[in-house]
Amino acid sequence: MIYLDSNASTPVDPDVVRTVTLCMAEAYANPSSSHVPGRQANAMVQEARVRVAVLIGCSPDEVIFTSGGTESNNLAILGTALRRGSGHVITSSIEHPSVTNTVRKLQALGFTATYVGVDEQCRVSPAEVQDAIKDDTVLITIMHSNNETGTLQPVAEIGEIARARGVPFHTDAAQSAGKVVVRAYEADMLTIASHKFYGPKGVGALYVRQGHALQPVIVGAGHERGLRPGTENVPGISGLGRAAELALQHMMQRNAQIQILRALMLEGLIKEVPGACLNGHAGLTLPGTLNVMLPGTDSAALVAALGADVAVSSGSACHEGGASAPSSVLSAMGIRPEDALASLRISIGKDNTEDEVRAATGLIGSAARAYRPAP
Repeated sequence: MIYLDSNASTPVDPDVVRTVTLCMAEAYANPSSSHVPGRQANAMVQEARVRVAVLIGCSPDEVIFTSGGTESNNLAILGTALRRGSGHVITSSIEHPSVTNTVRKLQALGFTATYVGVDEQCRVSPAEVQDAIKDDTVLITIMHSNNETGTLQPVAEIGEIARARGVPFHTDAAQSAGKVVVRAYEADMLTIASHKFYGPKGVGALYVRQGHALQPVIVGAGHERGLRPGTENVPGISGLGRAAELALQHMMQRNAQIQILRALMLEGLIKEVPGACLNGHAGLTLPGTLNVMLPGTDSAALVAALGADVAVSSGSACHEGGASAPSSVLSAMGIRPEDALASLRISIGKDNTEDEVRAATGLIGSAARAYRPAP
């Protein structure tokens, strides 16, 4: 199996596995306990907090550990809006469901929302965000990079607009953190997901700028500054911390190699499949993300045809009854439904090799040429 689905989840780095395994064996005490084993477990949590803070450039006491990207997004959005009680929220048409569905929940509770669009390269316009701000806007939430196309969003510009208007700004950086430079100071809140950069699943973090007030969305004790109750997942948090440390150490080297492989694959697919083209921005993108349209195919069928040989994602979403529908992200970009359904997302990771990319390109090309849609 050639694994090219790193945007869905990455393999856990062997060094991170060792960290988690050691922690599970030795740091079994509750980190809130005052005895020696408890203090040892707490020290591991705090060490990880520092490592995450260094990765994104913030103070350790601004890092809140969660169960992952979905919970971090929920805490940021619900925690900000519910504390204010009512108002208007701005988001985009290309967000992850953990953002979109949380905003919809707020709408069901009486909040109003504006969904700004994107251009044909999957970029949000800062000017459109600025024009959408109202007197009662309580939150702007725009992702850092898109999970399907890899397109990087103008987070710095949107953050400046939000600060000038006094509106809290959250960015979902689950796909970006650990892969590209992410600057916490550009937002008031920022989401991190461990398993997107070679850490364990089931753990993440939310950066919350000092002074920004949130209402907890889970009720319990006073863990994590009172914002995320529940005994900390010490092994998972330690793994996240180690993954953050490794990402910071190796990001430039990893990205240089990944970008070469991405260019090789795009060039190869364009040669293999007549009419193949890139979806998304050619330059402002995550290093390893490649969303490509292979005309005349059905991407879900291609994924199935590749079977145990290559792991990639399709440009369709499964709906009730097993029917496929075009990706909402590609649709928001103005891509025709038949072209969205013919699109594959390929996401290259640090462990992929040139030989794997060449082999996968040939296999995808063969499957695309062999495929004939049903009449």
